[in-house]
Amino acid sequence: MYRFFADVLVVLHFLFILFVVAGGILVLHRPRWAILHLPAVIWGAAVEFCGWICPLTPLENYCRRQAFGAGYSGDFIEHYLLPLIYPENMTMRIQYILGGLVIVVNLVFYFLIWRKRRIRQQV
Repeated sequence: MYRFFADVLVVLHFLFILFVVAGGILVLHRPRWAILHLPAVIWGAAVEFCGWICPLTPLENYCRRQAFGAGYSGDFIEHYLLPLIYPENMTMRIQYILGGLVIVVNLVFYFLIWRKRRIRQQV
């Protein structure tokens, strides 16, 4: 059961990362998503810039430790998602770059949202 919870946490973590990076697409179509997206972007960038650990990580590690030795080894999540979420050789420089990318990508999305609203107001 702990292995299942750990896998669910990895999927949630991955979906949160996708939301942080690309959630602006949702906001383009439904501006109310900004209420959730902007705090997520701030959190995601802060985690990268400050070198913090997301609270999902220790929880996932706890579940993995509890499931140690149970069940089969290796699965889709461990093979494909974990390396995306926890890349090897992560340095502070890479974290700064990732944090900067989060900000730049989302500035582009929010600029498009602002432009779309401005065009609507002019019509």
